[in-house]
Amino acid sequence: MSKTANQTRPPEPAPTGINSPQTVAFIGGGNMASAIIGGLLREGWSAHQLLVVEPHEPARAQLKAHFGLVAQGAAGAQLQVADMVVWAVKPQSFAQAAAAVQPWTKDALHLSVAAGIRVASIAQWLGTNRVIRTMPNTPALIGRGMTALFAPDGLLNADRLWAQQVLQASGELLWVTEEAQLDAVTALSGSGPAYVFFFLEAMTKAGEQMGLSAEQSKQLALATFDGATALAMASDESPAVLRERVTSKGGTTFAALQHLQECSVQAHFIDAMLRARDRASEMAAQFAQEPR
Repeated sequence: MSKTANQTRPPEPAPTGINSPQTVAFIGGGNMASAIIGGLLREGWSAHQLLVVEPHEPARAQLKAHFGLVAQGAAGAQLQVADMVVWAVKPQSFAQAAAAVQPWTKDALHLSVAAGIRVASIAQWLGTNRVIRTMPNTPALIGRGMTALFAPDGLLNADRLWAQQVLQASGELLWVTEEAQLDAVTALSGSGPAYVFFFLEAMTKAGEQMGLSAEQSKQLALATFDGATALAMASDESPAVLRERVTSKGGTTFAALQHLQECSVQAHFIDAMLRARDRASEMAAQFAQEPR
């Protein structure tokens, strides 16, 4: 299966590896920026091609320790050399950060990994239509992420390909054709790792209550999630069919799943994800009102 999944006339897959003289600037140097930076360095980029603006000193120290990058505390003329700007700031900080960055990056391609900020708002704040919006997730930190991308009509195919090149080292990619779909992506895969950790936590606690040690419970839970996911990815059958194959009527799995069904766990879980989607939409509407 291709590492990049697409919908409706997507750009062609990006070539393997990056040998580029171009410069990428990161506004924000936290976990997601670090995931992308680490991926670029693994793909052969030089630290000299990467700029980071990060106001918090502890985060700057981590970038120095992990990657040898000397991050700047504030935006300035150093950003004039940036061919691409990756926005990895908190949504509530985007508008203010954009005001400081905009004078120096009018000709750059802007790639946003910030949740809930629509392309129209980003374009208005930065004075450019060269904007791609993405929704990654935290497994990108180990190159196992899932990132959805959206580009507005009129964006050059070369810019789409470049975005793929920058993000491909962090995991799988999926292009969506409507920006509103990113709200669903946020609820499903953006927030998804937290759901997995939630169930891992519950399974581990249950193991301890049944007499296993914390270490044993964790090992069993992690291996079970990993193996079941690998099996689902290798199979052409749906998760529902795979579930049925390991559920013998009257058996142990049946007893557990029957209890979950009686408690409407699936319905509540789906409702929780719908609430996450709605919150993403609310955030987009809220931040669209932010002054420049």
